[in-house]
Amino acid sequence: MRLADAGDPVMGRLIAHSGPRGALEQASRGRLDGDFVRREREVAAPGRPADLDRLAAAWAARYAALKPDPAADLARAAERGTRLVIPGDPEWPTQLDDLGDSRPLGLWVEGTADLRLTCLRSVSIVGARAATPYGTQTAAELAADLGSLGWSVVSGGAYGIDGAAHRGALAAGAPTVVVLACGTDVCYPSAHEDLFRAVRSQGVVVSEWPPGAHPTRLRFLVRNRVIAALSRGTVVVQAAARSGALNTAGHALELNRHLMAVPGPITSEVSMGCHLLIRQGKAVCVTSAREIVELVGSIGADLAPEPRGPVLPRDLLDDETRRVLEAVPARGGMGPAAIAVAAGVDLPTALAALGRLAVAGFIERCAKGWRLRRDGERSPGHGDGPAAGDRPPGRDAPRSPG
Repeated sequence: MRLADAGDPVMGRLIAHSGPRGALEQASRGRLDGDFVRREREVAAPGRPADLDRLAAAWAARYAALKPDPAADLARAAERGTRLVIPGDPEWPTQLDDLGDSRPLGLWVEGTADLRLTCLRSVSIVGARAATPYGTQTAAELAADLGSLGWSVVSGGAYGIDGAAHRGALAAGAPTVVVLACGTDVCYPSAHEDLFRAVRSQGVVVSEWPPGAHPTRLRFLVRNRVIAALSRGTVVVQAAARSGALNTAGHALELNRHLMAVPGPITSEVSMGCHLLIRQGKAVCVTSAREIVELVGSIGADLAPEPRGPVLPRDLLDDETRRVLEAVPARGGMGPAAIAVAAGVDLPTALAALGRLAVAGFIERCAKGWRLRRDGERSPGHGDGPAAGDRPPGRDAPRSPG
C-alpha cells in the first residue's frame, strides 16, 4: 500500500503471481522476476507495453524514501480503533473481487458496523459537490427511504450530494459507508468531522490508503471504482457535464452494476449529466427509493407500485352506465328518451342506468327530466361524484320530449 498506487493492476498481478512477500521483495529491490516480466508482456495491450523497469524503479525509490513500517502502521491504526481488512477475511466484501487486477490490496476500516454485511444490501448515491437544494433534499430523502426499506447507502463523504445521502441514511437509523480518498485518520473535507463521527457510530468509514495519506485529485477518481463495486447499483442524483459522479457511473457500467439517474430541471447545469446518462440509455430514470429497490432487489419480490391518480366513483361504472352519465346535462334537464339517444343505448338500458346513477348520487330529477347533481359535496375535488365542472363544455341538453 505504501509503495504502489491504489488500483495499480501491475501490482495486483505481481501479488497474484509471487504472493505478497515475494511482490514486496521484488518491488523494494526494483527488479522484477523474469517469468513475471514475460507474462506481463504477453498480456500488454498492443502498442502499449508497460514500462516495467521504470515502474519497479519507482517502487524501489518509494521504499527507500518512506522506509515503510507495517507494524507501526498497524499499531497506529489500532490506537484509533481502525482495523485492516484484506481479501479472505470474514469482513471482506467479495464483490470487490469484480475489480480484478485493480482490486484494493486491503481496506482500512473504522466503525461499529460489519463492512461485508453492510454492503450486502447497499446502493451508492453520488452526485455534484455544488448541489442545489433540490439535489440535496432528493439525495437525503432517497437515502432515508432506502434505509427504512432495509438498504444501506455508500458514498464518498464529500460536500453536496454525498453528505446529504449519508445524513439521510443516518436519520433513518440505517448504516452508511463513507469511502475516502485519504487515510481514515485524515478528515477531508474538514467540515465533515461531525458527520464522519456519526457514521463511525452507525456505519463505517473505509479507505484503501494507509494512515496519514492525504487526498489528491487522482485519488478521488481512483476511489470511485470502490464506491461502484461495493454496492448493487449506483444512483446519480445531480452531475454536471464534467463531474466525478460520471466517473463513478462509468465504473458501475464496467462492473455490470445497475446505473440509475434522477431527473432534474432542464435549466440546471448540474442536471445535464443525469439527463445525458438517461438519454444515452446508460442509466434508468428513478424518482423514488421503491423504484431503486425494484432494480437492485430480488426479482419479483421488490416491485415498485405503479403511480396512479386517485380513483373516482365514476371510474367504477361500467361502460354503458358511464355513457349514460356523460349524456346527462349539467344544467337544464333531459328526459330518458333523449338521454338514451345521446348515449347510444336503448330506452330500457338508459332507464336502468339512470336509476343506478340516481341511487349513487350522481344525478337528480328536475322539472325537465334528469340533470347532474349540483351540490358541491359530490364534486370531484371531494372524491365523490361529478359536478358541472367535471363535464366537457357544450353538453347542455336541448328540451326533451320525455
